[in-house]
Amino acid sequence: MTHRILIVDDHPLLRRGLGQLLALEPGRGLELAGEAGSGSEGLRLAESLDPDLILLDLEMPGMSGVETLKALREAGYTTPVVVLTVSDRDEDVAETLRAGASGYLLKDMEPERLIDSLSRAVEGEVVISPALTATLARAMNADSDSDSVGIEALTAREREILGRLARGQSNKMIARELDITEGTAKVHVRNLLRKMKLRSRVEAAVWAVQHGIG
Repeated sequence: MTHRILIVDDHPLLRRGLGQLLALEPGRGLELAGEAGSGSEGLRLAESLDPDLILLDLEMPGMSGVETLKALREAGYTTPVVVLTVSDRDEDVAETLRAGASGYLLKDMEPERLIDSLSRAVEGEVVISPALTATLARAMNADSDSDSVGIEALTAREREILGRLARGQSNKMIARELDITEGTAKVHVRNLLRKMKLRSRVEAAVWAVQHGIG
């Protein structure tokens, strides 16, 4: 199965390099669906191309990466969006994940690791650059109020799935191991996020790890 990726970045050289990198790895099932040089263009292409994954730069003139991400989510797009950026600032990580990003990767990572991360992201996994582990923990600690998280409202199945989110499992993997449909797994994830008042599976995964779940 081939997964189509939309690249949104204001640097033409980087877009071309990423496109060539995808072409060099045909066996990974990833291909370039299109590329955009701005957030507004990215929104238009997301609608017309319907990609399986959007790779989004954070700092762009005009509409920023976060603004683009928020616009995508407000428009109802559930496509995984992975941010690829040079920024490792706590506030950028927190704001991006709050806005609904499915991953946060740094541009200085090795090409092989980037391709591996994208392959996992299209399957529904959360992907975070290893160098950002401490940053992510600090950002989530500063951004959340543990006492307000409604874990007590979760069903036994939802708690089980929360633990699997902490281990970075995709909906497909959760469904296979629990012998349920992928659609059912998605519903459970959506319900537990709503009950816990969290915005993304990334926040849920970090919260679970911090509280010894998983």
